Amino acid sequence: MGSILSKRISGKHKNNKLTYYIIGYLVKWFYSGYKPKYLKTKLKSLNQYNLTYIEKRVNYYNKLFRIYSTKNSIPLSKFKYIGQFKTYYLDFLKFKRYFSPISKIHYEFGDVIHIPKNPTIVKSRPISSYNENSVLLNLNKIRHFTFVKDSISFTNKINQLVWRGKITKLMPHREAFFNIHQNNSICNIGAVNNYVNNKDWIKPRLTIEEQLQYKFILSIEGNDVATNLKWIMSSNSVAVMTKPKYETWFMEGTLIPNYHYICIKDDYSDLNERLEYYINNPDKTLQIIQNANKYVEQFKNKKQEKLIALLVLKKYFDLSSK
Repeated sequence: MGSILSKRISGKHKNNKLTYYIIGYLVKWFYSGYKPKYLKTKLKSLNQYNLTYIEKRVNYYNKLFRIYSTKNSIPLSKFKYIGQFKTYYLDFLKFKRYFSPISKIHYEFGDVIHIPKNPTIVKSRPISSYNENSVLLNLNKIRHFTFVKDSISFTNKINQLVWRGKITKLMPHREAFFNIHQNNSICNIGAVNNYVNNKDWIKPRLTIEEQLQYKFILSIEGNDVATNLKWIMSSNSVAVMTKPKYETWFMEGTLIPNYHYICIKDDYSDLNERLEYYINNPDKTLQIIQNANKYVEQFKNKKQEKLIALLVLKKYFDLSSK
C-alpha cells in the first residue's frame, strides 16, 4: 500500500489525498492492533542498509541520550483521534502497532515552534543545539512531502522569482518581504488569501506546474517551515530563502547555504544582487540544482524511511522510565 501513496494526481504535482485517506483508514480498521513480531521483522532488514547513515539520521531526529521521566505521558493504548490533526493521527497510527500498548508517549501535533519541557513527538521544531526534547517524526507528510518530476530545463525557465501563498497575522516576515519587493520587476509574487491589508498583493493562485516555469522560487517559512521547499529542491528550479529557523523530517537544519539553495539575508535586502549573480553564473546555479536533487533522493526510499522512523520511536521508548 505504501507505494500507492507516492503517486501524484496527474498534472497537479500533489499527493493523492483520496488514496492517502483510504490507506490510513484501512490501517486504522484492520491493521492497528499490536503485533510484537512486526518490529523484530523490520529490524532484521537493517543489514540491507548503510548502518552508519541510518544511525546518523536516527540520532538527528531523536537527540535524547539518557533516561527521561514519562510524567504527563500517556500509554499508547490511550492514543486516540480527538477531532484535530487527522493526518498526524493517521501517520502516527501506522507506527503505533509496532510498540507495546503500555509504552508511554507525549506528543504535540500541529506547527510546533517551541521546545517542549518533556521529550515529545513532534512534526517540527526550532533549529537549535538544545532541542533534544523535540523528537521529530514524519507527520502530516501528505502536505509536506511532495516531490515533482520537472520536464523544463533551468535554461528554458523565466528569469524571475515566483511565489504564491498565504499571509496571516502570524507571518510578519512574509509581510516584510512584500513591503520590500511587491513592485520588484524581478519578482512575480502574490498572496492568495484575503487577510492582507494591501489588496494589491492578492494575485491568482498558480499551480506547482505553473511555478516550475520560473528559474527561482521563493521558499519563505510560514507558521513553521516552508511547505514548498521539498518540491522546489526536487525540481530544475532553485529555492531562494533565508537560513531556516525551523526543521522537520526533511532536516532543514542540515541544508548548506548557496550549496542546496540560494541564501538571502533575513531582511531580504540582497535579493536582487543574489538573483542577478546566479542569472549571470548559470553553471553555479545548475550545481545548486544538482546538489538539491541529490539531497532529496535520500527521502525517496519508502522502506528505509519507515525503518528510520521505527528506530526513532524505539529509541524514544527505550529511554523512557518504566
